[in-house]
Amino acid sequence: MRTPLRLALASAVAVAATALFAGPALAAPPASGPASEDTATHGSAVFVQTDGLAGNAVVAYDRAADGTLHQAGTYPTGGLGGALDGAVVDHLASQGSLVLDRGLLYAVNAGSNTVTVFAVHGDQLSRREVIGSGGSFPVSVTAHGGLVYVLNARAGGAVQGFVRVAEFLIRIPVWNRPLGLDPTLAPEFTHTPGQVAFTPDGSQVVVTTKGNGSAIDVFGVNRLGGLSAHPVTNVEPGAVPFAVSFDAGGHLVVAEAGTNAVATFAIAPSGIVTPIATAATGQAATCWIARDGSAFYASNAGSGSLSGYLDAGAGGLTALGNTPTGPGTVDATVTSDGGYLYVQTGKDGSVDGYRVGAGGSLTSVGSVLVPGAAGGEGIAAE
Repeated sequence: MRTPLRLALASAVAVAATALFAGPALAAPPASGPASEDTATHGSAVFVQTDGLAGNAVVAYDRAADGTLHQAGTYPTGGLGGALDGAVVDHLASQGSLVLDRGLLYAVNAGSNTVTVFAVHGDQLSRREVIGSGGSFPVSVTAHGGLVYVLNARAGGAVQGFVRVAEFLIRIPVWNRPLGLDPTLAPEFTHTPGQVAFTPDGSQVVVTTKGNGSAIDVFGVNRLGGLSAHPVTNVEPGAVPFAVSFDAGGHLVVAEAGTNAVATFAIAPSGIVTPIATAATGQAATCWIARDGSAFYASNAGSGSLSGYLDAGAGGLTALGNTPTGPGTVDATVTSDGGYLYVQTGKDGSVDGYRVGAGGSLTSVGSVLVPGAAGGEGIAAE
């Protein structure tokens, strides 16, 4: 397997070099609003994906000192959004559809089976590339170092690997791994995979299968960046694992939609996950989760709320209680300084903002309505 992998990587570098020379031709159309010099210099932006079925876009917001958001521009992705059968407030039914990593923003275009790569300059975006996702209906992206993996949700699910070269992605065909899920199960939005995520050290890739097997799949990552031929499948009967995060100790933290709970696990090098703790939210449709330092916030789409937890060490959890949001709470993000949490509320396409206080307390800083984003998912902050 080493020979074809090396050939693929060599080919990737050659193609990337060609793409770099063609870079200016891939620039995005002008945004709908100018960026302020202060924001472009200091980088305090929040990006929201609309997932529009007639044309996907990313809306950029300036974040003021008090946490309030002010629209700065709208950037078409060059692809189409998509909606899974049965989905209402969460068209993609996933976490990680918009990912910010080292100056690049990755946006999935589920309706056109592509991924858009933007270069980020403060609150301004420059479209660098629109590339095939390597499967059907991409819903989640994860990045570690120079590696990027995309989760495709339909046709039984698959993960596809890419190499990042400068501001471009190069797809490595031999880094495609089918998940082998049952594509006939209904409703579709509860039976497609939910997220792909690298472990903090980059040695493994985790995929959640939601109601399609109710499992946490763990792939090993080899020294060239490819995945093991098959994942270790850890079945959690009835849990419906949806979205994941990791605590400071590297433990897996999972939002479980079937039990409406947050659960923690240890991940062995073998790929086997071992349960540590489970904390029920007491809410409905607990599906998404975001980390802010030692705190975690789970989004409850059915209750319009966030459930907070503190990392109690060694995978333990301490409940912080529930905070109300707008209806249809979905994807969330935390600013790099840890000061603010922003969550999408999918029923009307708004973003609710909260100041994160001592001990993980949340104080509302207001809400903005994102144009054309009802049912959309995907949010990222600097």
